[in-house]
Amino acid sequence: MTLTTPLPIDAKPDTSAPAFPPVPRWLDRTARAVPLAVLPSGLWRMAMAVGIPVGFSGQLAEDWRPGPENFSYITLLTLVVELLAFLTIGLVRPWGERTPRWIPFLGGRHVPVWAAVVPAALGALVVTAVMTLMFWGVLPGSAGGSEGPQGAAAWIMNACYLPLLLWGPLLAVVTVAYARRRLRAARPNG
Repeated sequence: MTLTTPLPIDAKPDTSAPAFPPVPRWLDRTARAVPLAVLPSGLWRMAMAVGIPVGFSGQLAEDWRPGPENFSYITLLTLVVELLAFLTIGLVRPWGERTPRWIPFLGGRHVPVWAAVVPAALGALVVTAVMTLMFWGVLPGSAGGSEGPQGAAAWIMNACYLPLLLWGPLLAVVTVAYARRRLRAARPNG
């Protein structure tokens, strides 16, 4: 059961907007899972940024020692990654279908399907490829070698980074559902 707020007496509904099918609950939960899957790795990186020992030794420990430069880089990286993951939620929210009114020049306009689907699909492919290669140890520096975390520190790091493997596939599922839902609404029969 959904509750709707009645329109004020003098307000008129926007009849120019197509009625997009509602977002299924499972899809909403899938979209919300993306930022949560990214969060543990960000917390691990931020622990490293503030000087909590994460298990690096040798040159890696020296390269990633706490300091203003590393803190700024790690914080910016973490915020950008979390923001990109959060954009997945836009595929199940009204702001992913119509730009918010407060955005200059674009406010209130429909988001073209391709403008959301193309970047999201490319993002899903790139994230899936990068995370898969990282976990296979193909990317340079992904394993850390003998200077990387060992023992319990390695388990903690892997537990924090393992959920990143879900990011690409979850984003792909949400992207396909968004495209289908929006294209279905654009058909003359709805």
